[in-house]
Amino acid sequence: MDPEDLEPKTKKPPAKNLDIMSIKALGDYIEELEAEIARVRGVIQQKQKAQAAADSFFKKK
Repeated sequence: MDPEDLEPKTKKPPAKNLDIMSIKALGDYIEELEAEIARVRGVIQQKQKAQAAADSFFKKK
């Protein structure tokens, strides 16, 4: 068995065709992307806090 067969076959979704989108649609799309970025940053902060708490707990002597 080839190790590559075990890797998940996830593909990036195709890029949106921005040329056919209206100015309003482009603005809405930017808002969606910014909301997703904010959501991801929030999750990163939560994970960093959890990691810091775990590090401080396990590094005590």
